[in-house]
Amino acid sequence: MGAKFRVRDKTIADQLAAMRSKYPQFETVFTGHSGLKVTGALQPTSRSAIYNFILKYNLTDSPRIKIVSPELKKNEKGENAEHLYTNGYLCLYQPKYREFTRTDLLTDTIIPWTSLWLYHYEVWHLTGEWLGGGEHPKSKTKSK
Repeated sequence: MGAKFRVRDKTIADQLAAMRSKYPQFETVFTGHSGLKVTGALQPTSRSAIYNFILKYNLTDSPRIKIVSPELKKNEKGENAEHLYTNGYLCLYQPKYREFTRTDLLTDTIIPWTSLWLYHYEVWHLTGEWLGGGEHPKSKTKSK
């Protein structure tokens, strides 16, 4: 039988080191002994806008990421983008499915998921349809 092992939780120091290594252009700082704040810019495609964000994470809460500029806009019908909480934070995953846990690096999950969310946001403005799938508690229509 194979040996069982447990993947260890990533510390804030692990998260900081990974962020500085993979995304050295981002500003990454400790916020207390168990927190991290990352500010940076993402451009989902070469034709995309450049989006400035703030990511806050600590070991007792889910990561929270917000686009600070340019301002996220409603569509032509006056609707907000899907997967966007009323407080402006992006909804990138469903916590009940444990798609992100403390064993995951933000660099491998939250940052790429944010870029993908921004890509779908831009496509939504072009097509009027959110093609990113997923589910959201406040969504009025079911995603496929």
